[in-house]
Amino acid sequence: MSSTDPFNAIADSNRRHLLEELRRGPKTVNELAKGLPISRPAVSQHLKALLDCKLVTVSNAGTRRVYSVNNQGFDRLNLWLDQFWS
Repeated sequence: MSSTDPFNAIADSNRRHLLEELRRGPKTVNELAKGLPISRPAVSQHLKALLDCKLVTVSNAGTRRVYSVNNQGFDRLNLWLDQFWS
């Protein structure tokens, strides 16, 4: 499995949940962990997978790391899916 393949990244239901939460707005790991039945370290690992394939970005706000959806990262997915709609 390639860690940079966005299709592998979104195959995991926890990662899809994280993306749905981030679609509503930027959030920290603590905020994201509240909605999942997994530990904060596990949430961080899932976010790293999403970062590696460029589906999310991270910025520092003081001592907090704030995650956001990377719209440009979805271009690769969109390009591949669009071929089925033409």
